[in-house]
Amino acid sequence: MILLGASATVPFMPKTRAPIELNDEPGTWIFRDIPRDVMRRAKAAAAIQGKSVRQLTIDLMEEHLQELDKKGILPKGK
Repeated sequence: MILLGASATVPFMPKTRAPIELNDEPGTWIFRDIPRDVMRRAKAAAAIQGKSVRQLTIDLMEEHLQELDKKGILPKGK
């Protein structure tokens, strides 16, 4: 067993991390109470397109957000 003093550092551990941009790291959403029919149809649509339900959802959201951007409905990003 090796004991390290209070001032000892482990050489392979980084002391600081580079700052993480909020836009660089994906987030997590959990949706509840999705109607079963919508879930079934989304799963079928994803399968037909060779996508996961996750990717289908992202693609659909991106398309919708682009439409809202074109209409000037969404606020401008930074």
